[in-house]
Amino acid sequence: MAATPELQRTPRANRHLPQRLGGFATIADALDYAAQGVTGFNFYSGRGALQTVLPYAELRHRALATARKLLSAGVKPGDRVAVVAETGADFMTVFFGCQYAGLVPCPMPYSMYIGGRDAYVERVAGMLKAARANTVITTDELAGQIGDGARLAGVSRVLTHAELQAQPESMARLEGFSADDVAYIQYSSGSTSDPKGVLITQKSIAANGTGILRYGLKITPADRAFSWLPLYHDMGLVGFCLAPMMGQVTVDFMATTAFARRPALWLKLMSDNRSTAAFSPTFGYELAARRVNGDAASLDLSAWRVAGIGGDMVRADVLEEFSRTMAAAGFKASAFMPSYGMAESTLAVSFVDVGSDLKVDRIDRAAMKTFHHAVPARPGQPEAELRSFVVCGKPLPGHAMEVRGEDGKALPERRIGRIMVTGPSLMAGYYQKPEATAAVVGADGFLDTGDMGYLLDGAIVITGRAKDLILHNGRNIWPQDIEWAAERVDGVRSGDVAAFAVEGATGEDEVVVLVECRLADAAAREALRREVGAVVHESAGVQCQIVLVPPKSLPFTSSGKLSRAGARQKYLDGEIAEMPRPAMVAAQ
Repeated sequence: MAATPELQRTPRANRHLPQRLGGFATIADALDYAAQGVTGFNFYSGRGALQTVLPYAELRHRALATARKLLSAGVKPGDRVAVVAETGADFMTVFFGCQYAGLVPCPMPYSMYIGGRDAYVERVAGMLKAARANTVITTDELAGQIGDGARLAGVSRVLTHAELQAQPESMARLEGFSADDVAYIQYSSGSTSDPKGVLITQKSIAANGTGILRYGLKITPADRAFSWLPLYHDMGLVGFCLAPMMGQVTVDFMATTAFARRPALWLKLMSDNRSTAAFSPTFGYELAARRVNGDAASLDLSAWRVAGIGGDMVRADVLEEFSRTMAAAGFKASAFMPSYGMAESTLAVSFVDVGSDLKVDRIDRAAMKTFHHAVPARPGQPEAELRSFVVCGKPLPGHAMEVRGEDGKALPERRIGRIMVTGPSLMAGYYQKPEATAAVVGADGFLDTGDMGYLLDGAIVITGRAKDLILHNGRNIWPQDIEWAAERVDGVRSGDVAAFAVEGATGEDEVVVLVECRLADAAAREALRREVGAVVHESAGVQCQIVLVPPKSLPFTSSGKLSRAGARQKYLDGEIAEMPRPAMVAAQ
């Protein structure tokens, strides 16, 4: 019996196909060009074995066949097709197949995350209703949950990937999208029971992909990307699927769930493949560095030239610790590339320059809280009086950014206000939600991002989400200040804390701090409560109600961001509650 030939990953670059960094009219046009070369996608198992190799030529072949199978199944051009975004060739085949058939793909979350089965089914139903989808393509594993969600949404056509591929190929002429058409619907990470679908056009993805390739990452033929980011999130779908394909870049993938189980495998595979570009929220760097366990010297990360950070607030302390830990692997701190973006702008808004040193702005905490002014730190000023922010770069060419005050007027540099952006990457709007669209996109074409920040030498500095800002006794308190202070206490990990305000018995706002606690000893718990309260008071100058809750209580969005609004609501609803206080302590 002949041995099964060993899989060979796709090459780093094309020898005979000139590299084009975007500039295509549509996603399908970009794949048509990439398919003339030998680069493509590679998928690794949770153990690090190469499982599937999908050159762009093969992806195009499968996508064209799938386009005809979708039409044969009864889907009509213009219909919305929801597809579970599992990291693998099946999702890619359906997503690109939709492009050739003139169908609008709607990637849906693969994992159920915190909240369990019922919450996942409800979320799926909400997305299907919002997208007015009439077809759902799912994995075998999630067929039951997806089927339940589809029934709630009134969607009758639910197919597994195997059932779809068993369909005959329609002989009808494929009519794909033109440059003026829609491309896909992206659900933002905060979407819940009333999700807003971000409508991305072919022009928007073309502009953003070109900007990422040419001006953000400054891609070359020597680049090879790596991603564990979820494909239902904009950073995973655009940053490490669509944009690389538009630049004919090879990408190696591992599933998000595999990264969660074995964060250090990310770095091991990047070392093996000599990867040059990868992005992660800050917490990904923190997890990976922690799990390496002193084995950094066994890795070779010297080829990693773009270590992007996005998806949440960028924490300088975490990046500095990663740099120290990974220096033995040849990692260079200058590889860090803070950036800023959101689904409503397809993905990318701003990048720092490739290879530049991390720029951290240290400002006076009191001036920030009282006057919304980012006053630079004075020489010798005590650390307790300061706040540090990472600068996230300047907008892509052809795009513009302003920081505006409550009166809607642009603010000068170092004045904190709402961040507004405009440019060719902006969404066409929230699908079938004109009121929601009008609430964030003004007559001047600027999008209110919902983020707060300030400009520094033309670059943006993010200070937090406007909706998360705590107003207490006439002061503005940033929840991150409270959370990061609490995380300095021994036994409290990054991501274990959520701070928000609730109305107290007197009608005044009270600050609540939820802290995940892993301590069984009663005295140790109470000591933790007192220490967190003291640290928060010293750092943020506010008395808080410290609530110790069980591990894994806090809700996170699909992109891994802490959902403070979700935590607050669950706390008010009683879904997140104080761990029982032992009688011996309560009686003291």
